[in-house]
Amino acid sequence: MLQRNVRRALPLFILPLLALWPGPGHTQQRGGTLVFTVPASDFPSMDGHQENTFATLHPTAPHYSLLIRADPTDRTALRLEGDAAASWTVNSDGTLYTFKLRPGIRFHDGSPLTAQAVLASYEHILHPPPGVASPRRAYYTMVESVSAEGDSIVVFKLKFPTSAFLPALAQPFNYLYSAARLRQDPNWYKTHIMGSGPFLFKSEQRGSNWIGVRNEHYFKKGLPYLDGYEAIFTPKENIEIEALRGGRSMIQFRGFPPAARDLLKASLGNKIVVQESTWNCALYAIPNSFKKPFDDIRVRQALNLAVDRWGGSKLLSAISISKTVGAYGFPGHPLSMTDEELEQLPGYWRDAEKSRREARRLLNEAGVPEGFSFKLTNRNTDQPYKFVATYLIDQWRRVGLNVDQDVLPTAPYFEALNEDPPRFDVVLDFNCGAVVNPALDVQQFISKDRTDGNHGHYIDRKLDRLFEEQLHEPDFAKQKRIFNQFERYLNDQALYLTTLWYNRITLQSSSVQGWTISPSHYLNQQLEAVWLKR
Repeated sequence: MLQRNVRRALPLFILPLLALWPGPGHTQQRGGTLVFTVPASDFPSMDGHQENTFATLHPTAPHYSLLIRADPTDRTALRLEGDAAASWTVNSDGTLYTFKLRPGIRFHDGSPLTAQAVLASYEHILHPPPGVASPRRAYYTMVESVSAEGDSIVVFKLKFPTSAFLPALAQPFNYLYSAARLRQDPNWYKTHIMGSGPFLFKSEQRGSNWIGVRNEHYFKKGLPYLDGYEAIFTPKENIEIEALRGGRSMIQFRGFPPAARDLLKASLGNKIVVQESTWNCALYAIPNSFKKPFDDIRVRQALNLAVDRWGGSKLLSAISISKTVGAYGFPGHPLSMTDEELEQLPGYWRDAEKSRREARRLLNEAGVPEGFSFKLTNRNTDQPYKFVATYLIDQWRRVGLNVDQDVLPTAPYFEALNEDPPRFDVVLDFNCGAVVNPALDVQQFISKDRTDGNHGHYIDRKLDRLFEEQLHEPDFAKQKRIFNQFERYLNDQALYLTTLWYNRITLQSSSVQGWTISPSHYLNQQLEAVWLKR
């Protein structure tokens, strides 16, 4: 009776989470195999350092340890904790971080994981040898050097103090590798698995499945709870849905659209558990500032003003994974603007008609005729690209523009993004992060000669200056002011037009316990504390 009354008093958004609580008298149970689907046909390689896709991370992360990580029980992913690191200290000026490793950590081949392994792993990321890719190397511009002191101490010396360092260090792709294996071949991990994580590698069939089994010598005593796991590769959403409905799969970690959530809740009831979170991913529209009439700031500003983001959130969240209104920093992060601050920006006004009147005025002032036609280049991906593009086209037509969609397969789409100078009229681009770290995540928007991620290909030194100022500012209140100034200036220049941030929806069997959603589909994938309620 007490539990029933408590449930009645709780807000509705809490109720799905109650299914994750084992309840009175229940404790974590050992045993069983977790079966999950990976919504991809394959993975490019096994090397977390060189890859940038969940298709690599989801099956391989349980085999590896990290130095530090986002706390897997924290839905915000802002709280960091040691993994292989037992503790760390920071000197008074914030430029020297000293990490002490847990004792007794061993790789799966029995060799010890020492400070030399941590040093070799980060050197592999920070200073990759020829022929080795490092897609996150730019995250560590603040690092001057890494060194090892004996077997258990690792020291990072920074060029300047910054709050962005620890979140960058906690990237989930930063697997700790064997120094000996990296010396043997810096590309060895592209085709081999050998970590110190909670699960041993057993087998894989390319494009089919991946199997891991419990590491009985894992350094965190009593973990993992599972006997093992099996990852099944399937790029078809309908197959994943049927696998969950039929009990052949227990969870999919990337996320589903609202229709899949509603379908499975209707058919399975409390046998399926839903978790939702704002996703650290967003789509942006880039007008080609090298091409008329988009080289005129008034035209770009008109495109920005024409889009009703608040109304779009209500419409698109019902049919797609796009939902949350935000600027360039992750919504809800302490650095980012609040809704009240956003409402003051052109393009975020609550009065959509007021925005459209201003958009029409600017287009007329810039000499753009009624019915002017252009193409929106888009990726051949339904969720959420095609949904967002359809909404943008409708919004721009409301201010007198005639827009067609040019949908390209993935390879030609990326060619269009990277072509310099660009030839598109307007293109949809994306920005997805792992550990929420806005101070670094916005580097995509600075000048093209400073980052490979800028697909607008423009040069803007004021953006560069503001980015560096906020990154170097140790006082958080001052950093926030500069960061928000960066967001306002980028919005005013209308070089990258925001759409909506994604909404992550995960579905899992009620038997799956001990896993918490986060803002990123890259996080919380070591699975050490996951268990199955039988």
